[in-house]
Amino acid sequence: MNRRRLLTALGGVGLTAGGAWVATNGLGGSAFSVTVETLDARGSERGSLRLPVDGEVTVLDLFATWCGPCEKQMESLAPVAASYGEDVTFVSVTNERFGGSFTREYLRGWWRDHDGDWTLGHDPEGELMSAVGANGLPYLVVTAPDGSVTWQHGGVASESKLRGAIDAALGR
Repeated sequence: MNRRRLLTALGGVGLTAGGAWVATNGLGGSAFSVTVETLDARGSERGSLRLPVDGEVTVLDLFATWCGPCEKQMESLAPVAASYGEDVTFVSVTNERFGGSFTREYLRGWWRDHDGDWTLGHDPEGELMSAVGANGLPYLVVTAPDGSVTWQHGGVASESKLRGAIDAALGR
C-alpha cells in the first residue's frame, strides 16, 4: 500500500471513530437554548422557562406519561430533587400533544401521582429533545451554571448515578 492510500485510510478511520463517539456521547460541553411552556402543577407555575436555567445547575428530565420507564425514573428523581433544594433546578418536560384524553388536567394528575414537585414543562414540538440529541425516553441531562452539558443519560438512571452527575456539575 502506498503512503497516500495509508494516510487516506487512517483519516477515514479517524472520522468514522469520531462520528461514532459523537453519536454515542453527544458533543459534550455544547450549550443549547430552548424555551418551554411551564404548567400550573404541584411545584410548578404557569408561564415559560428558558432552558438550561442561566447561572444554575439544571437537571432536565424528558419523559412521557405513557412511558413505563419514565414512571420508574420518577422514583429516583423525586428524592434527589427534594434533597438538593434550591441548589439545583429540576425541570421535567413532556413533548406529548394535548388532545383527546391527554389534557392538562390529566398531566397534572399524573404528575401528582408520581410525586412530581418541581417545574413541569411542555414542549409539543420536541425542540428540547432535538437540542440535546435525545433518542428515547426517559432522557436526563445535567448542565453546569454556564449552560454547558456535563452529563446525559438515556434510559432509567439510578439515584446514585444522578447524584454523582449533579455533584460533578456543582463542583463537589
